[in-house]
Amino acid sequence: MSEKTKIGIIICNRYRTCAGGKCLRALKNREGAFSLYAETGVELVGYTTCDGCPGGNVEYTGEEMVKNGAQVVHLATGMLVGYPPCPYIETFKNFLEKRYGVKVVVGTHPIPKKYLDLHTSLGTWEAAKWEPLLAPTLADEATREAYN
Repeated sequence: MSEKTKIGIIICNRYRTCAGGKCLRALKNREGAFSLYAETGVELVGYTTCDGCPGGNVEYTGEEMVKNGAQVVHLATGMLVGYPPCPYIETFKNFLEKRYGVKVVVGTHPIPKKYLDLHTSLGTWEAAKWEPLLAPTLADEATREAYN
């Protein structure tokens, strides 16, 4: 197996007490956005929150994750499925990529079916900008159901 890709995960502060169960299961099973690592090893080197709107912790946690070897930072699926979705998600992505030269992937675990159904009925993700942000976490129906 080739050298492991080192990753960090930043979650929405609304979920600050989250133990990371769905993210860690998806990481182990290489599901959702972690399917990117299906053929390679992966190592988690950081997990924290953004520290709440407008994301004051993103600047400092990005630096810490990169110091720990992070090559990729994942902005957790909760930033997409929370209501409303994180209004700063593109800002965080652009900042982390520009400031630290690290790849940023929006999403971790697959979007649970209940959230996809709700946001679809609300029209939350109708704008074209959401398509590339959602793509890494849109799994098949059975997988979405398993993450409900």
